[in-house]
Amino acid sequence: MHNPPRILIVDDNETNRDILATRLATHGYELTQAADGEEALMAAREQLPDLILLDVMMPKLDGFEVCRRLKADASLPFTPIILVTAKADSKDIVMGLEAGADEYLTKPIDQLALVARVKSVLRLKQLHDQVRAQAADLAVWNRTLEHRVAQQLSEIERISRLKRFLSPAVAELILSSGDDKVLESHRRAVTVVFCDLRGFTPFAETAEPEEVMAVLREYHASLGELIHKYEGTVERFAGDGVMILFNDPLQCADPNQRAVQMAIEMRARMNGLAEKWRKYGHELGFGVGVAHGYATLGCIGFEGRFDYSAIGTVVNLAARLCADAKDGQILVDSKVQAAIEESTGTEPAGELTLKGFHRPVRAFNVCGLRPDAA
Repeated sequence: MHNPPRILIVDDNETNRDILATRLATHGYELTQAADGEEALMAAREQLPDLILLDVMMPKLDGFEVCRRLKADASLPFTPIILVTAKADSKDIVMGLEAGADEYLTKPIDQLALVARVKSVLRLKQLHDQVRAQAADLAVWNRTLEHRVAQQLSEIERISRLKRFLSPAVAELILSSGDDKVLESHRRAVTVVFCDLRGFTPFAETAEPEEVMAVLREYHASLGELIHKYEGTVERFAGDGVMILFNDPLQCADPNQRAVQMAIEMRARMNGLAEKWRKYGHELGFGVGVAHGYATLGCIGFEGRFDYSAIGTVVNLAARLCADAKDGQILVDSKVQAAIEESTGTEPAGELTLKGFHRPVRAFNVCGLRPDAA
């Protein structure tokens, strides 16, 4: 709608146009005129009036034809048309309405009826424009919503992917920063923790599959809670074997201390679970190996399936220490022992001959946190 509303008066008789203009001018409308049907079509397309007062009997194109053409023109906005004519026969009225007219006034024009019809039709135009504007706003909002939903789904997918191997806190931190370049291949000093169940292979060979799965669910749930607590990075779950990284992909000030404290809490929890499992005839123990050193880290896999992995001697060392650990033992290398000796009690485990290592490896058994450090 224009402000004030714009009305196009179409009549081949100048006197009739002036009469209509005079009667409407006092109401503050913007008034324009056209002298025949063709001029009316041009004026409607150029001026985009809010209402057309259209005579029927005109040369070149009569009002009915003008009305049909205007209503059929999809490029024009909705424009109400009031036919103003001396043709008062009911057939003419029906023809006018079928041509697309919104109102029909017969001459001579009654002043009050004219003003009332104009106001009524302009209200219709205003409501129509409001609905169209709201529909346009809704369409924009829907497109925006679709874009936001797509973004959120992408974000959820990224979170799910990251949370497969990162603690929730670390995953959220990476996502909130909008930078997952930390997951690209790089080299860094890390602390690696390997842990698994003692006696799991014979247990899995003799127990029912449902029993094995029940044990693994309890086992993984207990370990997972502690991995999240200490903000470790899960490199893999492989049956009863679990590998956890510290100091990557986000660095921390005390990776060795975190790793060993986590291992101590894991041992305590596994002692409780092992006691429970023994009641069902399952003889299972728990061992841990921890090593510190440089590794190459990053995502490996293929499209649709990526894992975060570490490659290096430190990984092999932690795995071999874990394999050598007895039930209840946490074996650490000399680097880890040096980093935790002030807070954690350890005892020498001797020079171990480990598969894949040409020289014996000096190892230490973790006893527990020192009273003053607990």
